Amino acid sequence: MAILVFADHHEGKFPKSSLEAVSYAARLAKSTGTTCTAVTIGSVSGDGGLGNAGASKVLVAGNVTGHDSQQLTRLVIAAAEKEGADVIVFSHDLAGKLIAPRVAARLGAGIVPGATALPDTSAGFVVRKNVFSGKAIADISIETTKKVVTVTPNSVGVEATGGTASVEAFAPEIGTAGTRVREVKIESHDGEIPLPEADLVVSAGRGMKGPEHWGIVEELARELGAATACSRPVSDIGWRPHHEHVGQTGITIRPNLYIAIGISGAIQHLAGVNGSKTIVVVNKDPEAPFFKAADYGIVGDAFEVVPQLIEAAKKYNASK
Repeated sequence: MAILVFADHHEGKFPKSSLEAVSYAARLAKSTGTTCTAVTIGSVSGDGGLGNAGASKVLVAGNVTGHDSQQLTRLVIAAAEKEGADVIVFSHDLAGKLIAPRVAARLGAGIVPGATALPDTSAGFVVRKNVFSGKAIADISIETTKKVVTVTPNSVGVEATGGTASVEAFAPEIGTAGTRVREVKIESHDGEIPLPEADLVVSAGRGMKGPEHWGIVEELARELGAATACSRPVSDIGWRPHHEHVGQTGITIRPNLYIAIGISGAIQHLAGVNGSKTIVVVNKDPEAPFFKAADYGIVGDAFEVVPQLIEAAKKYNASK
């Protein structure tokens, strides 16, 4: 049961989510007595760090751009056939969501999207995932010979091995791309920590009363080395950019620490953040729904509480 993992990258750099998928596949391969091969596209320097995440081999399709999901589907299937892989792993990111279902359909494979733990292979192949917006856990048995799994970012972590992977050029016949990209515009967020990559997140909502008050939120994030986020109403009214919106209709995150300031905690917002390891809520309304999901809660005015948190963070940083 060889393991194949699709590893996407951005300008040659593999994001944390891709490395987590490789590490997940490598640990599964180790537990089942086989090897892990990663397949990627474009230009990569060396093994791109995939060997350190556990891959023993990296197949690089240098002539594929990654703009056409059907072409990528054919690439992954070709790689699976080459490696004799019965299990194919993706990150549960945009690329994984586009490609994994297509691969599963073409191979007649069972699929579990959004896995949060390594499969239990003691008596079959049972994959755990969150369901009902994180309110319950499901254990799903895949009984088909071919299996496809996508891994929820920040759910399993990266287990560094210190190893390196062999790199092999891979150029199967996958046809021409059916999608033509005429222009690419990349919005720059220099110095910002991407939300899906962040271990610490400071988020705020309408309780901040206006965009002019966001300075203390950003200062707290800087002191903690955290990313900033916001609730949907805040991005909808233009206080903050849409790429900071977390929730059911925005970005789903699973940081180690999520600090919510002035956010009531509507179910749509909770659906995007309730996978966080630790949730801290600051709200002056003691009846705010968010307190029911919080590990720690502070009932108080954000404009009084947050400056105190900033000072505490500064003192801690100065003592290191």
